[in-house]
Parts: sequence; structure tokens; C-alpha cells
Amino acid sequence: MTELPLAGIVVVAVEQAVAVPFATRQLADLGARVIKIERPGTGDFARGYDDKVSGISSAFVWLNRGKESIELDIKSRSGRAVLDALLGRADIFLHNISPSAARRQGLDSATLAALHPTLICGSVSGYGSGGPLSDAKAYDLLIQGEAGLMSLNGDKDNFAKVGISVADIAAGMYVYSSALAALFHRSRTNEALPIDVSLFDSLAEWLSYPMYYTKHGGTAPERMGTSHATIAPYGGFETADGQRILLAVQNDREWRRFCDAVMERAEFAIDPRFGSHAARVDNRLALDDEIARTLREIDYASLVKRLDAADIAYARMNTIDQLATHEQLDSRGRWTPTGSEVGDIDTLLPPWFPENHVPRFGSIPSLGEHTEQVLDWIADDLELPPPTTATQERAMKP
Repeated sequence: MTELPLAGIVVVAVEQAVAVPFATRQLADLGARVIKIERPGTGDFARGYDDKVSGISSAFVWLNRGKESIELDIKSRSGRAVLDALLGRADIFLHNISPSAARRQGLDSATLAALHPTLICGSVSGYGSGGPLSDAKAYDLLIQGEAGLMSLNGDKDNFAKVGISVADIAAGMYVYSSALAALFHRSRTNEALPIDVSLFDSLAEWLSYPMYYTKHGGTAPERMGTSHATIAPYGGFETADGQRILLAVQNDREWRRFCDAVMERAEFAIDPRFGSHAARVDNRLALDDEIARTLREIDYASLVKRLDAADIAYARMNTIDQLATHEQLDSRGRWTPTGSEVGDIDTLLPPWFPENHVPRFGSIPSLGEHTEQVLDWIADDLELPPPTTATQERAMKP
């Protein structure tokens, strides 16, 4: 078994909530040493989101596997000395402090680059540096609204938010991929590029398709519930036994097979209302009505047989509790036991993990669990000796 791809890489993160922790957890999964700096006493406020995982926050379990937690007041003299020593040894430094606060504390990428030329510095902010909203408070819900995402979700009469922290996750993924690109660039050129990312820019990128559609087409896509604004039939239908199924017919060939073998209504394939992609979209209400009427006469098992025979894409409309027991996860061994202060917790493997590696992810850290260990590691870089257990907390605070 060879080393993980990021073995030997040190990441220091002043992080909380979702976006940066999501990025650093991906780095930790690939072998990086991630040192998570938390407020003394309270820590990352995501620790308090809930207590559903045997007393631990489900959000914190999701976002912090394999990290080392240290309690550090970075605004105190002694705490800042520890942070500076860590930055001297780190490959990557990430934070989600606001741009103005980061500048005041000298933790913005430009300032740190001058002090640590080989350090890859990065951040996640709400709206980025500059512009009228650069210092506005920003949370996932607010970014979903500001970027227009809610206008695409829901039904005809109601906007709706996405049910996960999609803006945070988008930014976290861009920080993660940018960190990998920056590491590769540094290995070739010795130049450390900054990787500052905003929630707004990340979500705007993900919304480029409907934005371009609107900007250049003159009208915005309609909110369609489970349907698609530019593809039909594409959405949810109910079977004779009350089950819900999602169908996706992508082209005219599939439509002809669907009419013939699934609906057993071959005449619809040549009906001028439905005979082309554009016609189906223009006549969506009549189309969906005809399909719904037909499928309500077929039970789920029989419908699935017809769909498989016709090679038409479909899926169940599952709930989150069904995802947790999904056969596609269980049959492929996608769960892995992860250590924590309450014992092993099942967590998901990353979407990609190197072959021929036995997954050995670190545990979910308790608050300050690794403070002494990290202080011992950097003791030679500090002017003062590392604090003892009895004086540790006092040394971290003003």
C-alpha cells in the first residue's frame, strides 16, 4: 500500500460551520494533516448544531473527520505566536474570517504571502473582497436568495430554498479543488498562489446555465417542482399503487420507445403536440396530463419492467431515511467506521479514494483534543516553552 496523495502536507485552518471545514475534510481524507483551530471553551459553533449522533452534532461529524483540534485564542499575544509558528510549518492556511477582520488581524492572503512566500493562503467569504457587499454578513440561506437560486426552486407560486447548504458546499468544493491545483503549481514553479473564494461567486458559477438562458433568451426558466424547465417529460409521476417515480426522456428516440413500450400509446410519438423536443416542452401540461393518466393505471413493478425493457431512465423519489439504508451504499461497502469520543460512528467514504488503500481515516476530534500534541510539535519555533497542562488554557487567552 502506497502513501495517500497528500501525505506530508500540513493544513492549518481557522474554520467553523460548513464551507472551509468541508474543503479541509476532503484534504484530510486524502492524507493531509489538518490542524483545526477552535475558540477556547466553545469551539466551532457547528458542534452545537444538534446532538443527533450519540450526542455529537451530525454536521460536525460530516465535516471534521480526520482533523486535529486545538483550542487557541488567535487574538491573544500567546495565541498569535502559536498561530504564526504553525503557519511557518504549514503548506496551506485556510480561514472563513470576514475580509475586513482578516485584514485587521493580518491574516489576509496578501499579508501572509509577504511573510510566508511558500504558504498557500486561502479563505471563504460571503461576497469576496471589493464591491458593495464585501463586508455584508452572509450565510447559506442569504446567498441562495441573493444569487437567485430560490427563484428556480419550488412551484409556480412559491420560491423555495435548496434543502442542503448548497452555497457553502459549492465554495468548499472550489477551495478544495483550488488547493490541489495550487499545490501542483507550487511543486512546479515554487510559487504559492492564493485561493480566496466567495460563496456568492461559487453559487453564481453553478447558476450559469439558467443565468445564460435568461440573459440571452430574455425569459427566466419557470419553477417546475420536480420537472425540468427545458426538457419534457422529465419529472415525477404516480403509479396505480401510489408510488412516486421520476422519469427522464432526453430525446426523440427515447420518446418513441417510451410511447410504444411504456405507455403503449404509439400514436403519441407522431402527435404534432409531442413529436419533437421543442413541441413537448411547449405542450408540457397536456403531455404530463396524458402520461399521468396512463401511469396511474400501471402498478410500480409493472412500470419498472416496461421502463427497463425500453431502456428509459427512471429513479425512485426516496426520502433521506431511505438514503441511509440504500442498497447502492450498502452493497458497495460505502460506509466506514470512524472513531470519536463516543466510539465508532459510521460515515461515508469519499466519492473518490485511491485503489489499493485500506481506508484509515482519523477520528472526529473532541474540542482541544490535540492542543498539547501540536504545541509540542512547534515548541522549538516558539520564543517561550510550550505551556504545561495546568497553564495551557491561561496561555491561550489574553
